[in-house]
Amino acid sequence: MTLLELKNVTKVFDDNVVLKNINVEIEKGKFYSVLGPSGSGKTTILRIISGFMQPTSGEVIFNGKNISNLPANKRNMNTVFQNYSLFPHLNVYENVAFGLSLKKIDEKIITKKVKKALKLVQLENFEGRMIDELSGGQQQRVAIARAIINEPEILLLDEPLSALDMKLRKKMQYELRQLQQDLGITFIFVTHDQEEALAMSDEIIVMNDGIVQQSGTPVDIYDEPINHFVANFIGDSNIVAGKMIDDYLVEFVGKEFECADAGIPKNEKIEIVIRPEDLDITTKENGKLVVNVDSQSFRGDHFEILAHDEDDNEWLIHSTNFAKEEKGIGLFFEPEDIHVMRLNESEEEFDARLESYEE
Repeated sequence: MTLLELKNVTKVFDDNVVLKNINVEIEKGKFYSVLGPSGSGKTTILRIISGFMQPTSGEVIFNGKNISNLPANKRNMNTVFQNYSLFPHLNVYENVAFGLSLKKIDEKIITKKVKKALKLVQLENFEGRMIDELSGGQQQRVAIARAIINEPEILLLDEPLSALDMKLRKKMQYELRQLQQDLGITFIFVTHDQEEALAMSDEIIVMNDGIVQQSGTPVDIYDEPINHFVANFIGDSNIVAGKMIDDYLVEFVGKEFECADAGIPKNEKIEIVIRPEDLDITTKENGKLVVNVDSQSFRGDHFEILAHDEDDNEWLIHSTNFAKEEKGIGLFFEPEDIHVMRLNESEEEFDARLESYEE
């Protein structure tokens, strides 16, 4: 069920087009991540959804109604900001209760709701603590509790984990995901961290240069990137130029290989993506490619190996095995490990092509 829709949304600041004809549908009860580098337009989308900013053109449709000009306080949404925006002179209880207190709600009801919200974020018995007595992760939980106490239909989160250290950040990723599932409401989470988006989301919206580059499940985005930017931005990738010989047959690095893609005109120029974890080290005789190792480093759960082939294409390999550097090695991969990208293909064309050979 579609809860929120952005229709042809464009945002212009002076002569700078920040968002360019954005079309996005958000379903009820899912965790969405809006992912992209700095300046991609992801925070602008969040501000337009929340009502803190109006689009230059286009519509924001919420529960079937155009709310493009509706003030933020009239929308059934709440936002958790990057700096949390907590009141340092108020304690935890007063921060969480602030919005309800403004509405003159009965104090007994407020107390009940505050206790429930703090329990959801695992901060029972923290009501009397002052904000400067809390860790970064605890402050973030207070901000979330303050947002969910109003029972919004959508919770918007603007890079709320960016100030946390790596270990706490990963812990909070799991907690946020679990909280979203427990509450059953829609989360829209803005981040520039690819690993974060992949770990937490039901759907990812990849942004760059004010345009939605691709949207889909984390598996779709990772395994079937639509273009060079997505393939390069989401995880590590080996990207080489190639040619579509026929359905399920491609050519790159001067050789032909079976693949799992179809529906592309014969002899069309393409790009080939092979993820580093899909390259298996083998003997030169058994390898589909032969490469020479340039360097390798231990990354804890795998070796990260840099190598090059005879045409000087660079290959990144993630392997649990150490590769001997003094001689060439073979690389083996399956047909389904080869991901084909058409040059300048739109998301609609990409989806239609997938459907054509999956049926």
